[in-house]
Amino acid sequence: MAVAVVVAAAGAGGWLWLRPSAADPAADPVTATATVDTQRDTVSATGTVAPARRADLRFAVDGEVAEVRVAEGDTVTAGQVLATVDDELLAADATAAAAELDAARAQLDDQTAAGASDTQLAAAQAEVAAATSKRAAAEKARDQAELTATIAGTVVEVELAVGDQTGSGSTGEGEQTGQTGQTGGYITVVATNRYLVEARVAGADVERISAGMTVEVATTDLDEPAPGTVTTVGLVAETDEAGTATFPVTVDVTGERDDLYAGSTATVTIVVAQRDDVLTVPTQAVREDDGNTYVDKLVDGAAVRTEVTLGATYGPRTEIRTGLAEGDQVQLPAMTSGPGGGGGGLPRFPGGAGPGGAITEFQVGGR
Repeated sequence: MAVAVVVAAAGAGGWLWLRPSAADPAADPVTATATVDTQRDTVSATGTVAPARRADLRFAVDGEVAEVRVAEGDTVTAGQVLATVDDELLAADATAAAAELDAARAQLDDQTAAGASDTQLAAAQAEVAAATSKRAAAEKARDQAELTATIAGTVVEVELAVGDQTGSGSTGEGEQTGQTGQTGGYITVVATNRYLVEARVAGADVERISAGMTVEVATTDLDEPAPGTVTTVGLVAETDEAGTATFPVTVDVTGERDDLYAGSTATVTIVVAQRDDVLTVPTQAVREDDGNTYVDKLVDGAAVRTEVTLGATYGPRTEIRTGLAEGDQVQLPAMTSGPGGGGGGLPRFPGGAGPGGAITEFQVGGR
């Protein structure tokens, strides 16, 4: 579980949850540079990598399986025949339907040539229409004696064997499961070059997330994070083992990848807001005295108290709106530790809280 980065805000500014102490005159001062960068407000969560497309394929006609042409692990192309059923009866039905259509057409021609009444012609035309529909259905059923792949990918399940009886229904394909509620055997194919991440986000954060937001996806198999996009944000919460409500968020990984693997764990960083060209300094450089906020700016090697106007706080850095420029050097004060005296204690504010501010969160972790 990721841990929230928490800072205290006072008015328009922020304050690290540490307080400066008197500097040790014998120690060399620690300095930092005011920099201009892109700052992001993010929500992090973990999830599981899954194929972006999956097809669970079933025969759409009744019959007996005559041939299964693939096995688990085989690579297939779209349109490739995976299995067949005995089409003897289906072919006979198609032949009979074609003969019936020929007879209906011949009857219509004869009645037309004989000058039959409008009523007789209408009846003959209706028989032709019915026979045409019957032949089309029979030919479709004959063609469906072959089960074909609707996507290119890898066969991951084969629940069909020669001699099995198939049930009526239709071939199903979906972006994730492809299940259509049918019964009977099936063959499952998954795309192996496009992926998504099925993540869970804490209830406190889900309202900040919407479809289309930029995401960075990290796994142990990736040398650097892969780009992605939020595609769906679930509306129904589930409770995890700790009793925390979480919501499903689906992230589409951009482009084709050969360095992701279905079933692996991924960390997603969702960018909910981003600001460019933000001037910041380390938050610990910011100090307050009698209601005035300032930093110790280095001028010709000497620390000069310089009042600043603060903006937002981004994790360990605070925005400086006025008082400094890019490249200015600031001196960092020493830090006091919290109760217990050692470095392992909790840091503290004077009086036990931040200077007059509420607690705000910049980056929040999810499960």
